[in-house]
Amino acid sequence: MADLDTNKETVQAFYDLAFNQRRPEEAAQRYVGDRYTQHNPTAGDGTGPFIEFVKGFTAQFPELRVEIKRVVAEGDLVVTHGLIKTSPDDRGTAAADIFRVEDGKVVEHWDVLQPVPETSANDNTMF
Repeated sequence: MADLDTNKETVQAFYDLAFNQRRPEEAAQRYVGDRYTQHNPTAGDGTGPFIEFVKGFTAQFPELRVEIKRVVAEGDLVVTHGLIKTSPDDRGTAAADIFRVEDGKVVEHWDVLQPVPETSANDNTMF
C-alpha cells in the first residue's frame, strides 16, 4: 500500500517546483516516473510536453501563483484543490488536480478548472 502522506508531499512539491518556483525541468526530473500520461487536452504526454506547457503558461502569466488549499489521497491517487491566479488582481481559477503516483513518482494527471465568479448564489467561497 502506498504511503499516502509521502504521495501527498510528492505531489505538492512537484506542483510547487514546476509552477511557483518556475523549475519544470527539475520538477519532472525529481518527481515524474518513467512515463507521464496527461489528460488535460491542452498538454501532451511525457515530460517534454509538460515542461513546454509550464514554460509557456508561466511566460504568458509571469505573476502566476498556485495556492493549494487542500490535499486528499486514496490508494495511488492524490487530489489537490487549489487556487490558480495569473496575477494578484485575478479572481483566479479553482482547480481540482488528480495525480496518480506509482513507486513514489507522478505518472498521470487529470484536472478540472472553474473560474472564480464575481458573484455567487450563496455566501460560501469555492474553498
